[in-house]
Amino acid sequence: MVVDNYDHIWDCCCDHGLLGAALLAKCTAPHIHFVDIVPELMGELEKKLRRFFPADSGSISQWQVHCMDVAALPLQEHSGKHLVIIAGVGGDLTAEFVREIHLRCPNVEIDFLLCPVHHQFTLRQQLIHCDFHLIDETLMLENQRFYEILLVSNKKLSASSINPVGSLIWKANSPEQSRIAAGYLSKTLAHYKRMQLKAGSAVQHIIDAYCAVRS
Repeated sequence: MVVDNYDHIWDCCCDHGLLGAALLAKCTAPHIHFVDIVPELMGELEKKLRRFFPADSGSISQWQVHCMDVAALPLQEHSGKHLVIIAGVGGDLTAEFVREIHLRCPNVEIDFLLCPVHHQFTLRQQLIHCDFHLIDETLMLENQRFYEILLVSNKKLSASSINPVGSLIWKANSPEQSRIAAGYLSKTLAHYKRMQLKAGSAVQHIIDAYCAVRS
């Protein structure tokens, strides 16, 4: 889902940097940024990047390591179009990152590629609140875990509105994808129905939204 029309790609919460390194190897963008808040991880990653992607390698892509909070990304210091990738953390934390970046950089052209490990409904609510627009989304199953992947933009362009429970992820184009969608819907509904049994859990509106997917 990552195309080559970005000037800067930010691999956030990058851990060991495998995603960013893959994009760097493909020269996907002129500038690839690796971001994580753990100093030890970033120190080791920088050593590996210097070894495998040295500055004198002749690559058209340059890399930079940032040991910092994702919410404080210095996007406004770099001109051009940005892709911010946030994957592998919860949807609530992802929503917080997106909100802070959006508030700090309202005039910067940013696309977000997001893959939260849970709390997808919370994240989608935040994206709708920020008036983001959907470019693409997909649903995948890996190691028996479901993942929603959303590509969204802070610019409307030809993108469509974001649905609170997803739209394209339910439109299967193969029997396998249909089985994945059905399994994900069943698991998600079961999760919120269990939550409903807990005192103070107001999730009926979420259950109703997912039930409507079946129609």
